[in-house]
Amino acid sequence: MAAEKSTEVRKAARQFVLKEEVIAERKWLKLEETTYTDPFGKTRTWETVKRTGNKKGISADGVAVIAVLQRTLHYDCIVLVKQFRPPINGYCLEFPAGLIEENETAESAALRELEEETGYKGEVIECTPALCLDPGLSNSTTHIVSVTINGDEAKNTRPKQKLEFVEVISLPKNDLLQRIDELVAEEHLAVDARVYTYALALKRAAEKPLQVPFMK
Repeated sequence: MAAEKSTEVRKAARQFVLKEEVIAERKWLKLEETTYTDPFGKTRTWETVKRTGNKKGISADGVAVIAVLQRTLHYDCIVLVKQFRPPINGYCLEFPAGLIEENETAESAALRELEEETGYKGEVIECTPALCLDPGLSNSTTHIVSVTINGDEAKNTRPKQKLEFVEVISLPKNDLLQRIDELVAEEHLAVDARVYTYALALKRAAEKPLQVPFMK
């Protein structure tokens, strides 16, 4: 009689980090070797990028702002920024964004960054919990803050941005994905994944649901 094969499945153990060692550190970032356990208890290593510094009273590293510009007799527009990003050696289309300062709320940081990068002054509508950005590479976190801008107010008719190296680009919300694709084709831009995912979600939300034929 042939021996029966074992059908027992090894139960996965809880994973956790054992230690973190700094490999290299500069002004803004550091590279660490993270030693951790896999689901079966085996020790493994991972290369991790982290921000330097230890800010007090912050809930995440930064904020990204979904800013909707609303004006009478105009389509609502999403306010985006284009700036050169050295790591990709090119320009990228992004939401206005930045780091949260010590003891600053996510909402306050969002309004500050929006005004610095675009000149617009807005009102916070919603703020997400702290979210991971690229957990396979870094422990960096961000809040996504939704803001409305009253474009009819005098302070927003001719906004003055404080950062000269950032170009402000406003695109219609109801046609955002197509306009982004056109801009990419014309200017060969990179697009932040959050921006493209948002635009894709808007398009999917506007589509009619699939009609299933009635079956007798």
